[in-house]
Amino acid sequence: MAERLAWRFLGVGNARASELGSAAAVLEIDDQPALLIDCGSRTLDDYANYYGTGLPPALFITHLHLDHIGGVEQLFYRAYFASRSPIKFFVPAALVPALTEKLAASPYVLSEGGANFWDAFHLNPVAEQFWWRDLLFDVFPVRHSGYRGAYGLGLSGAFFYSGDTRPVPELLPRFASTNEVIFHDCALAGSPAHTGIDDLRREYDTATLRRMVIYHFESAAAAQAIEGTGLQVARRGECIKLNSTALRPRGDGDELNRVA
Repeated sequence: MAERLAWRFLGVGNARASELGSAAAVLEIDDQPALLIDCGSRTLDDYANYYGTGLPPALFITHLHLDHIGGVEQLFYRAYFASRSPIKFFVPAALVPALTEKLAASPYVLSEGGANFWDAFHLNPVAEQFWWRDLLFDVFPVRHSGYRGAYGLGLSGAFFYSGDTRPVPELLPRFASTNEVIFHDCALAGSPAHTGIDDLRREYDTATLRRMVIYHFESAAAAQAIEGTGLQVARRGECIKLNSTALRPRGDGDELNRVA
């Protein structure tokens, strides 16, 4: 029986839109949280609103800006003192040194000592792909804050998540060619690090725009204005069903989620 996949937006705002929640999401499998994507300062509270007091089994981070990792320190404390199995922590390999400097370099993450930051996590530096829950995810650099400073996440046949980015039309033929839902960063006006409405309409054709769900905007009013242009806008807490028909059981020599 095929697994049911869904995507829940815990927050949809950019760094200046705290009332919309930090941009973060959860991939659900059979109605249960399977992978948290990013962890801003409010993300764990938003996670608890939907899933109770339990902790995410796995985390993937797209980049190291505080509105996307500001809650990771709190996640460490909750996981460490829960005396549970370490949380799988998938980090693009190029980000591991800077993440270590930001969060994990101190030998005194507890004032009493005796604990290392990574004791609460199972660190998995990832390159172009990684396995989790028998699904093969794609990881790709996007256009945000310098060369290989930010990454998107994809699951062939199901979704393409841009993370924070300028337009990336060159990635879609490779990572979103089989009618995946495209979750894309977009505010009213673009910037050197983010996409705006005019950028979307210039870089993507009409058929691609119809597949998009927009997030990471600057206010509720901006979301309403973006929606007024005909684009689909994500809402905080919204759960979007994903296509599961492209998923197939893994066999010897096969790659899961790869559709010819």
